[in-house]
Amino acid sequence: MPIITPERARLMRARAQGLAGGVRGGGVAEVVGRAFAIQAQDAEAAALGLRARSARITRRDVSAAYGPVLVRGWFMRGTLHAVAAHDARWLLGLLGPVFLAASRRRYAELGLDERLQERAEGLITEAVGADGPLTRAELTARLAGLGVPPTGQAAFHLIRRTALRGRICHGPDRAGEATFALLDDLVPPGGPPPPPAREAAAELARRYLAAHAPASAGDFIAWSGLPAGLARQGWHALEDVAEAGIGGGVHVLPRARLAEAEESEPEGPPDVRLLPAYDGYLVGYRTRDLSVPAAHARRVWPGGGQIRPVVLADGLAVATWTRRERAVGVTPFGPLPPEIESGIAAESADVARFLASGTD
Repeated sequence: MPIITPERARLMRARAQGLAGGVRGGGVAEVVGRAFAIQAQDAEAAALGLRARSARITRRDVSAAYGPVLVRGWFMRGTLHAVAAHDARWLLGLLGPVFLAASRRRYAELGLDERLQERAEGLITEAVGADGPLTRAELTARLAGLGVPPTGQAAFHLIRRTALRGRICHGPDRAGEATFALLDDLVPPGGPPPPPAREAAAELARRYLAAHAPASAGDFIAWSGLPAGLARQGWHALEDVAEAGIGGGVHVLPRARLAEAEESEPEGPPDVRLLPAYDGYLVGYRTRDLSVPAAHARRVWPGGGQIRPVVLADGLAVATWTRRERAVGVTPFGPLPPEIESGIAAESADVARFLASGTD
């Protein structure tokens, strides 16, 4: 079994995500095709995550992609992600039942019995179908007619349940506020039915590995949120893969990428990228050991569910950053060499370009 150094494994992972080695996608479809899913609980962070992996896409490109190219909904781990539109239905077929089952206790705590859940699903679907995309506040007002409290989490969970059932997904923003639209309007129905769970889990494992290798079964379980047994079935169905030792553990990668482990170190300056908050590169594995130095992990994960934006250099976090109006403020973990400073300046300018490209 070949041994891959942690440094090489990190670079391979970042390349797979389009975040190192000069790898950048063209349009939005190419970027999401490589990364598979962009974490999207923060819509602007998701847009910046697409930018970091791309060659000069614009904010308007991202906005226009939702519907024909991208769908934003609750997918892996029950967390909001942007995925390719053609992947939305089979992902919901696999993951929806998992997270609906996991939510039963919460539904009961909120007093949402099965009859009310079904009535709410019908009302939400009919309202969005008749009136077009509606905001959470607008749907909450409609649900009040069924006796759902207008405050608290009940309305949110009923909206999310309807999305996990494949009826709705996030629609276009309206004055900066998210809306919900019919999934059928954005992704016309048709084509083959979703595959059985075991086949879908195998496809999810294949797509995960393509975007995250080298990785382990434990990484896939943590990233996907699937039950461990089903996730392992999908993982063991992988074909044309090879095992490699990394830091004392066994990881897997596509056999076609084994040659990357033997490549010489990259020449030239480090490939610097500004990753947004909550980026999937930082949460796509069971541990963060390869991407963030342990001594600085708390600066990236300060607690309370926060994941701060980071500066990557060849896949390694070297600083955190914040946006100040159109400028970028950087807090380095230590002294940065001039070539990384230069890369940060170029990326900061591109962040400003990207954000300005969404204004009229």
